[in-house]
Amino acid sequence: MTTLNIAVKANQATSIPALLVATLVNDTQNASIDIKFEDGVALAGSKDKETLKLVTGDGAAVHGSEASVGKLIELFPSLRTVHEGLQDEWITRLPTFFPPDFRSVEGPLLELDSHLTLRSHILGYTLTTADILIWGAIRGHKAAASSVKKGTMTNVSRWFRYIEEANPWINAAVQSMNAQAQAKKAADSSKGASYDIALPDTDKGVVTRFPPEPSGYLHIGHAKAALLNDYFAHEKYNGTLLCRFDDTNPTKEKEEFQDAIVEDLALMGIKPDKTSYTSDYFEELYQYCVRMLREGKAYADDTDQETMRAERMDGIASKRRDASVEENLAHFEAMKQGSEEGVKWCVRAKMSVDNPNKAMRDPVIYRCNPQPHHRTGSKWKIYPTYDFCCPIVDSMEGVTHALRTIEYRDRNPQYQWMLDVLNLRKVHIWDFARMNFIRTLLSKRKLTKFVDQGIVWGWDDPRFPTIRGIRRRGMTIEALREFILKQGPSRNIVNLDWTIFWATNKKYIDPIAPRHTAITKDHAVKANVRGARVAPYAEAKPKHGKNPSLGTKKVAYSESILIDQEDAKTFKEDEEITLMNWGNAIVRKIHTSLNPLNSNITGLELELHLQGDVKKTEKKITWLSKEGQELIPVELVDFDYLITKDKIEEDDNVDDFLNPKTEFRSEAWADENVAELKENDIIQFERKGYFRCDRAFLHGKPAVLFNIPTGKTK
Repeated sequence: MTTLNIAVKANQATSIPALLVATLVNDTQNASIDIKFEDGVALAGSKDKETLKLVTGDGAAVHGSEASVGKLIELFPSLRTVHEGLQDEWITRLPTFFPPDFRSVEGPLLELDSHLTLRSHILGYTLTTADILIWGAIRGHKAAASSVKKGTMTNVSRWFRYIEEANPWINAAVQSMNAQAQAKKAADSSKGASYDIALPDTDKGVVTRFPPEPSGYLHIGHAKAALLNDYFAHEKYNGTLLCRFDDTNPTKEKEEFQDAIVEDLALMGIKPDKTSYTSDYFEELYQYCVRMLREGKAYADDTDQETMRAERMDGIASKRRDASVEENLAHFEAMKQGSEEGVKWCVRAKMSVDNPNKAMRDPVIYRCNPQPHHRTGSKWKIYPTYDFCCPIVDSMEGVTHALRTIEYRDRNPQYQWMLDVLNLRKVHIWDFARMNFIRTLLSKRKLTKFVDQGIVWGWDDPRFPTIRGIRRRGMTIEALREFILKQGPSRNIVNLDWTIFWATNKKYIDPIAPRHTAITKDHAVKANVRGARVAPYAEAKPKHGKNPSLGTKKVAYSESILIDQEDAKTFKEDEEITLMNWGNAIVRKIHTSLNPLNSNITGLELELHLQGDVKKTEKKITWLSKEGQELIPVELVDFDYLITKDKIEEDDNVDDFLNPKTEFRSEAWADENVAELKENDIIQFERKGYFRCDRAFLHGKPAVLFNIPTGKTK
């Protein structure tokens, strides 16, 4: 695989051109260029402070923007055009846009402005690599980009906007790079957490691992573990990250969960350097267990689970603890065969009977389970426990630092005991606090119960704390990374509030969410507008007042409009209000229901007063024209917490704290532009909030949109 490495804090005029070409290749060809961002002004380990490096599949490397672009064109000939000679000329001109001061690039910009007279593209009549490269260099040059946006050079400004609007993927690629840079900056900022935790022996290399069990979908707690291991491996120490599936319980594990974990890690921008499976080491683990049995460091036990739990609690030795080596090996063989006798037995490490740390009281290290394994089939009938295999495989795979949640702290001596007994290479352990949220369950067992009982729709339910659930609710990956990295590797256990989480997300979606209008269907009020044109008409308005790159939308105007009932109830006759995206109007007549028990407004008479000052009106309301457009039916969905108690204690019965009503739906009409929305699009219905499109509009079926929290308490 070809890899493009970019130092995100370097001069972006040199990095964005190559980034865009690589992105174009990924989007349009059957190829995959791995784009990696490094947080620095130069690439880690580079001798000459290199900022950009392209490494091809055969290991050959080229450095710098011009050379990397040239290599990409060589590798992917479709990037060439019929104007190949002219394109090569523009590639050689590319470095003239790199100097950081404006005076040095003013000449090349003026030449470009002259060249673009009566042209929409640099070469020919379609987008070429030349357009992408020069646009990228200008976009990455702060002074040049500022000048272009001000319209100082008419032709360049026109071309720059056209390329940007016609190719939305370009801005998305740049935003992706900048978002990762912001997340990394946030992690190191004074407002964020400290990552200077003095891990030992980092000068000898750092290898971390993320060991998920494929028995469910990743939740936000897993995301913290994954991101922290990724941060220390790839950003803090320029080391190696392993992803190892702890697939040692065939009863709970499925390939479906395994595939979902791989996808979720990729979505979070986590790219392990190696992926493995504990099941890859079943033979080695079996041999280590046999060795412990032979050396008297373990024994077979058929004590029932309840008795074993009580004996461990009370510091009582099992009746099988002093069995002979021959007996123990025979029972282990019966377990391996999965016989009727074998399933009654397990193997326990002979650590201690009455250690004050109860985790050290002869823990189980092997169990018999005849059920087929999703990777190894029926080859094995015995499976190691996490506490047995984790330290062994960590040591075998070269892990240097095991970063794991503080709930494992009592089991850390177990981990070290296993390494000592088997004379394996030592691994450093660092505990960090798990991420807890109010009114939220992160227990995989309890989450599975919610799915199995139909309390939620599935693992991607927007009320669930799974990565898929919170993404379906409307969380962006950039915000998720920033929030988690700001928590850092602290050992302080706190119950976090979701409002902070969603407030972080709002920072990312507000600048890029197109604005639309929706009017609640229930008792919507028809208003007649005097002074409006007799014939309906439409105008193009910006989708976002502060982000013209999002384009325009159609706003229809007519004498007949719809207004929300809740807004209409606040009006007074002869009051001046503002119709957003239109202007001021005076409320001349309010019609109410004749039913004395019903206080609803049934109609309004408004008179346009477009010369009125919108800054002086108290009420600025949304509205929709009934004519001049096709109103789109939408279903707006909001959610509440699944449980009612901030923190569920160990002895609490979760069923006692289930929230009886967690889903709230309302029907509304939306402007006709909403018909263009696709699944996962995020928008803002003005004065109603931010929404993620869960189901696009189809004729006969309304669009379904989920409300995205913003951190404000209701």
